[in-house]
Order: sequence, then C-alpha cells, then structure tokens
Amino acid sequence: MVAELCITSNFTFLTGASHPEEYMRRAALDGYEAIAVTDDNTVAGIVRAHTEAREIARQVKERQQFDASHGLIGPPAPKGCPSAPSAAILNIPRLLPAARLIFSDAPPMTAFAATRQGWASLCRLLSKGRLRAEKGACILSLTDIFDHSEGLDLILHPDPQTLHLPRGAGGWSQHMKRLTRRFAGRMYLLLSPRYDGLDDAHFRAISDTADHLGLPLIASASPRMHHGRRRRLADVLSAIRTGKRVDALGRDALANGEQRLRNIPEMQRLFRGYEGALDNTAKLAAKITFSLDSLRYEYPSEVAQGETAAQRLSRLAHEGLRWRYPYGAPERVKGMLAHELDLISRLKYEPYFLTVRDIVHFARGRDILCQGRGSAANSVACYCLGVTSVSPEVGTMVFERFVSEARDEPPDIDVDFEHERREEVIQHIYERYGRHRAGLCATVIHYRGKRAIREVGRAMGLSDDTISALSSQLWGFFSTDAVQDERMREIGLDPNDRRLKQTMELVHEIIGFPRHLSQHVGGFIITEGRLDELVPIENATMEDRTVICWDKDDIDSLGILKVDVLSLGMLTCIRKAFDLMARHYGEQYTLANLPQEDPKVYDMLCKADSIGVFQVESRAQMNFLPRMKPRNFYDLVIEVAIIRPGPIQGDMVHPFIRRRNGEEKVSFPSDALGEVLGKTLGVPLFQEQAMQIAIIGAGFSAEEADRLRRSLATFKKHGNVSEFHDRFMRGMKKNGYDEDFAARCFSQIEGFGSYGFPESHAASFALLVYASAWIKCHHPGLFACALLNSQPMGFYAPAQIVRDAREHGVEVRPVCVNESYWDNVMEPDGRGGWALRLGFRQIKGLREEDAAWITAARGNGYLSVEDVWRRAGTAPPVLLRLAEADTFLGLRMSRREALWQARAIHSEKPLPLFAGDMDGEGIVEPAAMLPEMSEGEQVVEDYVAMRLTLRSHPVALLRHVLTPEPENTVAGATRGR
Repeated sequence: MVAELCITSNFTFLTGASHPEEYMRRAALDGYEAIAVTDDNTVAGIVRAHTEAREIARQVKERQQFDASHGLIGPPAPKGCPSAPSAAILNIPRLLPAARLIFSDAPPMTAFAATRQGWASLCRLLSKGRLRAEKGACILSLTDIFDHSEGLDLILHPDPQTLHLPRGAGGWSQHMKRLTRRFAGRMYLLLSPRYDGLDDAHFRAISDTADHLGLPLIASASPRMHHGRRRRLADVLSAIRTGKRVDALGRDALANGEQRLRNIPEMQRLFRGYEGALDNTAKLAAKITFSLDSLRYEYPSEVAQGETAAQRLSRLAHEGLRWRYPYGAPERVKGMLAHELDLISRLKYEPYFLTVRDIVHFARGRDILCQGRGSAANSVACYCLGVTSVSPEVGTMVFERFVSEARDEPPDIDVDFEHERREEVIQHIYERYGRHRAGLCATVIHYRGKRAIREVGRAMGLSDDTISALSSQLWGFFSTDAVQDERMREIGLDPNDRRLKQTMELVHEIIGFPRHLSQHVGGFIITEGRLDELVPIENATMEDRTVICWDKDDIDSLGILKVDVLSLGMLTCIRKAFDLMARHYGEQYTLANLPQEDPKVYDMLCKADSIGVFQVESRAQMNFLPRMKPRNFYDLVIEVAIIRPGPIQGDMVHPFIRRRNGEEKVSFPSDALGEVLGKTLGVPLFQEQAMQIAIIGAGFSAEEADRLRRSLATFKKHGNVSEFHDRFMRGMKKNGYDEDFAARCFSQIEGFGSYGFPESHAASFALLVYASAWIKCHHPGLFACALLNSQPMGFYAPAQIVRDAREHGVEVRPVCVNESYWDNVMEPDGRGGWALRLGFRQIKGLREEDAAWITAARGNGYLSVEDVWRRAGTAPPVLLRLAEADTFLGLRMSRREALWQARAIHSEKPLPLFAGDMDGEGIVEPAAMLPEMSEGEQVVEDYVAMRLTLRSHPVALLRHVLTPEPENTVAGATRGR
C-alpha cells in the first residue's frame, strides 16, 4: 500500500497548482490507496476531493456492472482521467481528512483526524486560530494544539534551518521533546525531498533527528501539482502571490517540475534506502479510519414548549390554513397539505421547515417584509406557515420533485428580506443559535476572464496598455483559438508573439482556479450541536459576522442544511409603499391580499409602462412585454423566466412567441412530453422541465436527472453539462424521438447551464412583479416615493424615476429647507391629492445626521442661510451643499444668493449668542448684485448637486439646434431668391 499524505492543492491560495479533484483522479490512475489534501490552516478544499472520490467510485461501479452484464473483461476507467481509454484504475483512493498547521512559534505540522473526535479537534483548533485574526488569516501558537489534540495524529515538518543545530538545552530537538512526550504514538517526522541535488544528505539529517526524538519517519513527495506540466502555472501563482514578475522570482520559483504527485515506482525509487518510511506512511493511512462520509449533520431540533417538531409543525400549518383561507380551504388544498406533512414527517424534515418559519416569523414581527422562494417554498405547507405569499395552486410543481425520499438531501428554501433591514435578521440568527452553532457559507472566488488576464499578464511582464486592451476586448475569447487570435489582431496585438502566446495559454489554464474565499450572500448553516466541530469558523470582512470555509456546493455534497437569508431591494420599496398607502389612504395591504388579476395592471404592462417595476424594467423586458401581452399571473411567471441568458441562448423565446400569437402550430413530439410542456406551449422554459425531458424523453434515472440539475446549477464554474450529451441523444433515439428534436432539446437544456430559472423561483418573483406593477398603476406617486427612498436599487437613476412619475401626472416638488425631510414624502397638493416632495437624501454628499438636525431645529421655518447655521448648527460645507441644491428657493432666494450667503459663513466664525443686532450696532454687509443663472446653468447645477432636475429636460435646451428646418420653408426661401 502506498499513500501520499502531504498534498498542497490550489486551496492553499496562489501556491498549489492543481485542483483537489485533479489529485484524486491522478491518484486513482496511479493506484494510490489513500491521499490527504493538506492545505495551510484550512480544510476548504477537501470536500472537492471527497466528492470526486465518490464520483470515481460511482463511475467504476457503473462500468463494472456494464462489463458484468455484457461479459466484458477489463479494468474500468472513470471519465475525465488524463489517460488513454485503456488506462487501468487499480483502486479508488481513500481521502484522509487533514490540514497543515502553520504556527507562529514552531515548525509546521500536518494534523490528521483519525476519528470523529479528531475532526472536531481539528475544526476547533482552526477556528481558534482564525477567529483571533482578520478575514483570511490564521494565528496559531504551539500551545493551541495542546488544548485541541484529542483524536489527532501529527506529522512534524522538520525546519531545514534547525536540523543541524546542537541538541543541548537551547536546541531545536530539545524544544520538540515536549511534543513527542505529549503525543507519544501519535507523532511522526516528515521525510520529504527538496529536489536540489542534495537530498541524500538531507534525508540522513532528518533520519538522525528522527532517531534522536524517537519518531517514526513518514515519506512524502510534498506535491504542489498533480502533474509536472503545471510547473509554469505554479511559478505564475507564486509571482501573483509575491507581487513579482515571473522572471524576477529568484528563489521563489520552482527549480524544476519534480514537486508533483508521483506514481508508485517513482516513490519507491525516490525513497530507496528509506523503505521503512513508506511502510510507516501506509500504516498511518490504515490507522486513520475517519471519513467525511461519517459526518452526521444534525438539524436544530426546534422543540418548543413540550411539543415535538412534528406536532409543532402540524399545529402551525393548520393554524396557517385557517388564516390563509378564513372562509374554509378547498378540499384539494387540505389534501395537498396532509400529503406534504406526511412526506415531511417520513423524511424528518420538520425542524428545517420550523427553522425557516421561525426566521420569517421574527421578520414579520419586526415589520420586515420578506418572501420565500425556492423548490420547496411553493408548497401548501410554506404558504400556510407564512414563508411565501404565492398560492401553491398557481404552479404545477409536485412536492416530491423537491422533497424526495429518493434524494437524501434537505429541501431548498430561499427567503428574501428588505435589503435595508436584512442585517437585523442575520444578527437575530446569531443571537438565537449562538455563533458556535450558526455561520454563513463561504463563496469561492474563482479566476474568470478579466481577472485572469490582468493578474497573469502582470506576472508575465506585459505592459499595462496591453493588459487593458486584452481584458477589455477579450472577455468572450474562450470560444476558439481562431476567434481569440482574430480579436487580438483587431486590437493591434500579434497572437504569435512568444510571451503573449504563453500568457494566453496560462490564462486559459488558471481559469476556474480558486483565488480566495468570500462570504456567501446569505446562506446560513445552523446546527444542533457545535458548528465549529463540524467545520472551522472564521471572521468575515463585515463586522459581527462569522463564516465557514465551505461553499454551497460543498454543503450540498455533504447533505448539510442551508437556509438562505437574502436581500432584495424591491421588498424594501414595496414595504415602504404599503406604509405610505396606510398613512395617506388608510389601505392596509400585504403581498397576500392585493387585489388579484387587475386588468388595468396588465394593460399597463402590455404598453411596457414598467419603469421601476421588479424584473420587467430592463430594456429587453420592455421590448418583450408588448409582444408577450401578459393577461394573467402565470403569464408573468413565464415573463420572468423567459428573458434570461439560458432561454435566449437556447432559442426558446421566438418559438414561444410565435406559438402564443398563433403564428406557429403548438405540437408535442409525444403525449408524455405534452404533459410536461403543455403550459409553456411545447417550449421548455424552466429547469424542472429540462429535468422532466431528460427523465421522460431520454430515459434518465432520477439520480442522473439530479446530476444534470447540479450540472445546470454549477455550469458557470465547471462547464460540465455537455458530458450528458451522448447519454441524452442515445436515450431520445431509443425512445423514438427525432434526432433534430433531440439535438434542439439538448441545446435548450445547455442554455439553462448559462442561466436557467426554476418555475418555483419564477412564481415567487412574479408575485413581486405584480405587486410593484399594481402599486405603480394605482399609486404612481407613492411608488416613485418608495423607489427613491429605497435607492440604490434597480435599473434606473432617480432622474428617470422622477421624470416617469411626472409623466404619470404626479406633482413633484423640489427639495426645500423648510419643507423636506431626509426621506422623500407625500404632502397635500392643495387639490385633494398628494404631491411628491423630494427629500434631503437626494442631495449628493449630504448625511442623514445633518438632515435630522435641520428638520429638528426649523420650528416654524428658517428665514435665511445664516438662520440654518445658527439654529441647527449646520457646518458651512453642508450649507454649501444645501445652497448648491437650490433648497433655499422657498425662501425666495436664488441659488447664487444662497451660495453667496453660505460662503460668507466660515467654520472659524463663532455662533452668536443672540441672533439679531439688538442695539443696532452691527455691521450690515451691503447687498450684492448677482446675475441670474440661465435655465441651462440651473439644469447643470441640479444634476451636479442631485443627479436630477425638475426644470427643463437637458435635450429641450438644444431642441432648436437639433431640429432641422421644415422642408417647405427651405423650398419657399429658395423660390424667393
């Protein structure tokens, strides 16, 4: 048995030159019994290797079953291995969970989790080091390992600088003896080559040290790459990490390509004379029995007031049923709820639904608008629990499609909250469960086109202008080499230049490499026990947030619950609009009780009058709305899903419109697929339909369809949808479908890989489309006010929102020092209606705190600029901003007059004890004769100060220049001459 226990992957960021998956595939090909991915102070990459090992095992099993059923003999080979089709896989390597610990006061050690308790100790140890450091760093001292060492086996890395020091009281070995006594039987010494031609002497020195300390030797090639061809990329990564050019790396560059994962004969040749070290390595690998498969994630129990989770969920669901249907629920809905609760109970998912419900309940108790979406969110259970406001009768989703006994994984529910108040919900989760039980997921930031070009280009010594040209013009160059070369010639570069050619090869190679860990947008991991014994926790960049080192794909792979607590600007806007309706019209609306299927709303959308409306405000959507002509809620569901990169690239938009308008016959290749595609006129628009086509049309199993779904979800990162192509085409042909139809179907499915939308998500978003459109249709002023108060969000700038409101008959009043507040507000217009008064928040650079002082001190109104300074204590720079925004116009003071007065007030001028000149002794500055500003100057100053104007449109000032003379006038003038 041969094992490699000290592998550095590219999750030791900008150091390792190979993916964990590549090491696992290479180890399988070379016949390794076990490997350990040991990155510096992290276990971020080992789930990738673990998942790849499971995939190899699955493929090997399938091949063995195929061979057995066909009487074939020969070793199986997994897909994706860099080898000939006949290459033999001798075994499936076992992954040993481990990490390399870097200490501030001692040489490094590699720690192996021999047991489940060992894994807990390793996670606690890494958490301690990372929580005392800033994001991305880890500070560990040697004493830390004494506090968290149970279940760990340790390999000590000898420090080359201290191997030959004297072994007296101050020597390195004396310092290490304390460790060897403490970890007797669990500590080893690493025997690893330096590949410098002096390894014989180096090995002898390490062997002598091992004898002196009484430690067994462990053999490792210490690979930084899975194959020697990655040496160039390893040097580029070192250059990026150190901020140097490749040709200036010096000792930081690899001397050769030897530091790679070696095959077994090479390992035996490398450690000739030290065969005992290889044997010790095998024994240590055999001793470590813990696997990530044995991690058992426990949901929070959510038991409350003596009720079990099942009893509590059933009670809350039936209470919600009475709340949602006050006049009695239809029998169909009651039956769906009973069926869903039974399935949830069988799968023991009650705590998950209760966790999401409790988070939503907290938000609603704080008046924070929220809306659930996701595969399991569009169910009767979630509707009754208040998680979503979309009636489950709208869609055609089958609950088992998402909460399945066949798939042992939790359902998916995302909850969107107001973007301004989501932090309250996040901090509530931390407070309720504790930071030792809750943390946000990580997001692995991978190299993409522009970043790859910039960083690799700098490392390779390209000039800044060359890098700028490449990154700005070659964002889509990854199609073919010919296209890339042609575009390079277009921007004046020679694609045959040696350095440029090398750079582009390395750019292609680095694409998909992890760059660093970031924070997930809102995916929370919540556990019953200690989270830091399941996965290490570290500080986030944001204050008061902690994150784990695994991303959502890793979480899914291990079957760990994730609750997505996301933010959505439109929810902030809708909640503020509801508040304004309640205040000014006495109308109490929620997402669930808005008047449904209002024809006026659909009339407005058919005219593409949708500036500010959620999801349908883009130019593409506004062009599509008049062609789509939505007339009911499900049309909005399709509208949300169809204008996406997936359906567009899959050529689904035009066929759907032609069929909807009667220009093309609606037909189905079979009755079975007709049931799947009926509601979308035979055109697949949703991810669920793509999966159903694969199952019904191509004969995919549920497991294969689920892998296809995962491929669709992770296509942007891994690009592996096309691996299903041959399997899909064979299955469609076998089931009698035309080859052209099958190819078109797979092209559409591949389109989803770029961006596809599940029907459940589209239904939740469609509700927000309808809600925002209804508010805009019936209360355009309130809608504009809420939109402006929710900025930044959406496609449109405040100037466009204001102009659209005025076009809808809303009176918009300017910012006024005596009338405005921080927020935009509605005020009586004197005609029985409401006008929109712009708030101080529209002034660029003005703080809310300054606006609060101004509004609190104005009483019956200010009389002058100096009055604001005196009564509100407003600083002179703030007065200048107010004057520049023309906020003193209501005091019958022009912008220039206000600026003149504001500039007369200096920061060193003390506030007067009394405002007026009581004895007439003051010196009055003579009035200045200031020229009036032209209309054009006023418009320019409005945009500079507030990015909007209520005066003339800028183009109106140029209309006399831009408008050509009438043709008949020109002709008449000619005749007159």
